[in-house]
Amino acid sequence: MHAVAIVAAAGSGSRLGAAVPKALVPLGGRPLVAWAVDALLAGGVAEVVVTVPPAERAAFAAALPAEVRLVDGGASRTASVRAGLAVAGVRADVVLVHDAARPLTPPAAVARVLAALADGARAVVPVLPVVDTTVLVDDDGVVAEAVPRAALRRVQTPQGFDRATLVAAYADLDDAAELTDDAAVVRAAGVPVRTVPGDERSAKITVPHDLALAELGVGLTASEVHP
Repeated sequence: MHAVAIVAAAGSGSRLGAAVPKALVPLGGRPLVAWAVDALLAGGVAEVVVTVPPAERAAFAAALPAEVRLVDGGASRTASVRAGLAVAGVRADVVLVHDAARPLTPPAAVARVLAALADGARAVVPVLPVVDTTVLVDDDGVVAEAVPRAALRRVQTPQGFDRATLVAAYADLDDAAELTDDAAVVRAAGVPVRTVPGDERSAKITVPHDLALAELGVGLTASEVHP
């Protein structure tokens, strides 16, 4: 099974207060995107495509291995994934889509997604249970009701797909549609999405506090990616 990963890395990083794109923000002395790419390769992916801000292509090329393919990202995540799919190529049996903002995803989490695809799943997402009390609030911010959390899950990346399934789902998607993730794209096409266990280390880096927490986990992930 030939797996190609698309790393969405065209975000601005404005909420991090960074002067560079979020994917180039350093973590443990290396850009976030470099951690994400290494984890994918260590987890069993054969090729990686990174969608980048067009003006920063040279900076990304300097931060990543020469074999990583770079493609200009779009104005949205959906547009960027479309661009990545266009160059992923027909050699790919399966495609994983990953956020550069989840740099400490361990290789074992990547391997679980690939194993489910090898087992015949057409779409797979890693998930974690919801542990906090979850409520609905009204327009005034008042709690309306508590939501039973036993069946709720937090969805992470990398999300994995049979390549032909993902290509067809994006082809059917309206160009103006903006869905929250790629699993939503295939679900809109009627494709069932299987889940596998995620990992707390796959937390998304959005604000400075997230980056500070990630710094605490750098050593453990580094030992798994580069044993």
